[in-house]
Order: sequence, then C-alpha cells, then structure tokens
Amino acid sequence: MKNNYVITIARGFGTGGREIASLLADRLGVHSYENRILTLAAQYSGRDEHDFEEVDEKLRGGYVRHQLSKLQKHFDPRPQTERFESDDRLFWFQEKIIQALASEESCIIVGKCADFILKDYPNVLSVYVEAPRAYCLKKVMERMGVDEEEAARLISRTDHYRAEYYKYYTGGNYWTNPINYDITLNSARLGQEKCIEIILQALRIKLGVEV
Repeated sequence: MKNNYVITIARGFGTGGREIASLLADRLGVHSYENRILTLAAQYSGRDEHDFEEVDEKLRGGYVRHQLSKLQKHFDPRPQTERFESDDRLFWFQEKIIQALASEESCIIVGKCADFILKDYPNVLSVYVEAPRAYCLKKVMERMGVDEEEAARLISRTDHYRAEYYKYYTGGNYWTNPINYDITLNSARLGQEKCIEIILQALRIKLGVEV
C-alpha cells in the first residue's frame, strides 16, 4: 500500500455532509468520490461473467482513477425515494473500486459503506456527519426548492434507504452507530468550516498527515 490516506464520510440526508466532503477535498487537493463509484460499478456489473477476471485485474491499478475522472461529477442533492433492493453483484464491483482507490491515492469517499469496506485499512479516517431534523429540513428546502412536508418525506425515505443498505451489506450493522466511525460531527452545532478543521486535526492525530 502506498503512503496515501482515505477519509470516508457517512452522512444523514440534509446534514451538508457531501458539501463538507467537497470543501475538504479542495482544501487537501484530493478527489472526492460518491456517485461516480456507483456509476462505474454499474458499468462493470453489466458485463458477462467471463469478463470478471479481466475487470478484476484492471481494478487493481491506476485504471480506476482514470476511469472515474472521465465520469461526470454531480453536485445536486440526490434523494433516494425507492425501496432498498439488494444487488450483490453491483456491490462487489463497488467494493473492488473502493479498495483500489484506498490502495492507490489519497481521496475522500462519501457513503457506499466505505467505512466498513475499509475498516481494516490502516490509512483510513472514518467520519459520520449528522444534524437535528430542523436543520436538515431547512437545508433540503433551500437546496431543492421544496416545502417542509416534501423535505421531511425525502429525508425519511433517503435515510431509511441508507440504513437498510448499510445493514444489508455490513451483515446487520447499524449505519448511525458511532462506534463504526473514528469521529461523529454535528454539522448544525459546528458549521461546515469547524467540521472541516476537526477532520483535518483528526487526520493529523490518527494518521500523522501534515495538512
């Protein structure tokens, strides 16, 4: 494993966790990955079984970073309103991509059970961002232009989906359990800038990264 680090960020919908990840990535000069991982995994999972060995070989090098760089990065909020349905094949590719990133480059990975997938990696700092419902409601209403009732529905459905997703792929673990993470931050109390400063300080303390 190279001398690199990874910050994983799990977050409730409307907490501003993804914005924190993006600002932190700019501060550190690294990439922040979220939906592009799922997009690339979906492309691989659609291939035939006999292609698995070829894909697996590609996922072990810098090829992943190159492929992700070609995919569009989305900045708009993306709520999840459908019921969770497992897709083990898709998750297998997603896991391989996350592991390849952790072995190849310093980066930030948002969601995708990255904290669990990389729990035994020594170069990882895992963060969970949460906030009170009133704060999340206001953020979602502002970002998405919806009323309070719709914001509440989107928060509930998205967080439920994330909880079911995490529980299934981690073998029954709870997404919001603080012991899954190195640090848990309340973005409403701290604000984005202080959350970033605390993460940077934790990066220094745990991994000895000079930032």
